[in-house]
Amino acid sequence: MKTPQPVESNERVLLVGVGLKRATHVPGIAASDYERERIEELDELARSAGAQVACCVVQMRERLDPATLVGHGKLDEIRAEAQTHRAPVVIFDRNLTPGQQRNIEKALDCRVLDRTQLILDIFARHARTREGMLQVELAQLNYMLPRLAGRGVELSRLGGGIGTRGPGEQKLETDRRRIRSRIARIREEIELVRRRRQVQRRARRDVPLPSAALVGYTNAGKSTLFNALTQADVLTSSRMFATLDPTVRSVVLPSGRRALISDTVGFIRDLPPGLIAAFRATLEEAEEASLILHVTDVSNPYHPEQDAEVVKILADLGLGDRPRLHVYNKCDKMPLPFSAVPGNGTGVRVSALKGTGLDELRARIEAELPSEGLVRMQLELPLADGRTLARLHERGRVLASEVRDAHLWVDAEVPASLAGQLKSDHRP
Repeated sequence: MKTPQPVESNERVLLVGVGLKRATHVPGIAASDYERERIEELDELARSAGAQVACCVVQMRERLDPATLVGHGKLDEIRAEAQTHRAPVVIFDRNLTPGQQRNIEKALDCRVLDRTQLILDIFARHARTREGMLQVELAQLNYMLPRLAGRGVELSRLGGGIGTRGPGEQKLETDRRRIRSRIARIREEIELVRRRRQVQRRARRDVPLPSAALVGYTNAGKSTLFNALTQADVLTSSRMFATLDPTVRSVVLPSGRRALISDTVGFIRDLPPGLIAAFRATLEEAEEASLILHVTDVSNPYHPEQDAEVVKILADLGLGDRPRLHVYNKCDKMPLPFSAVPGNGTGVRVSALKGTGLDELRARIEAELPSEGLVRMQLELPLADGRTLARLHERGRVLASEVRDAHLWVDAEVPASLAGQLKSDHRP
């Protein structure tokens, strides 16, 4: 296996899909059509990494070749295609073993990336915070560790190209002990990040608000929906994995009650367990949520299989039994009337881009979130105490108010937790 060398964005790549001649997870769709859909997804991933896709090759097999995945005859064809299209990088839509990657690179005489390397590169491209960068580096080092044998040359750096982004210009020795030491240090730093997040969550619990987390397949429109619900300005993009770092904002529900909504990293099929573990700190926002909002791109004909992948990952995270509300997004792209879009009765149909169905979604979120008992209170506040009055409006409902003897008399319904926090001398 050759040492990864930095490559520039817009580098030409050749994509290779390898499918099995068997029934797919999607009823009524042939295995060859399913594999073409996978190669289209790989095309999107490659473009998200900054590559220029020169050509695609798809092979259907009875079983995968244990040494080269595709067989030596197909490798000769792939090599010829790569030379014809002047593509120095070949990307496989499978996760390659270290042995397979070495054999394929030797046969093709060019750089070879697998699906995990490509996803890691996109993560590195989009990571902005210190936490995100640490998680990317941890995932890359864990991926690299079993692939050190057989390189024979020093791995000098992970740099600025497709499949090689991450720790920047930092030199990394190939010695396993040093890499394990670096992994241990990164985990310690990520643990510090987790502790800071726990402090932030405890601070939010001091002013308790119910919380929901948006999860779903990558590019399902979660960030667009997040912005539509909260009037935030989180980056939205058609590129995959545009969101890596979690964002939390409040949303006002129909009754005036407030809740917290978090936007999380998108899921994708064949996501390696090590990658999920590396981004555990990011996904903790979903783990803390009282309600999971599972967002689906209903316009994608393969969304049932994507939904199944999301459910599987949620189960791996221990969230399989968490209350879940299915949100069918991108209804505006369907050739059906809005009322005929699948999801009636079991979920909520919306178009985050057009703003359609958001009122119903807010109502369903309020109905699904755990309710907190309301307490009716009469308070007598100094006219200058605007802070308490703001809390009443933010978290409760003011039924009546009037000025009496230089004080503000307020009749309100508030959550029990807030009622306990209000000072007794506010009572008339």
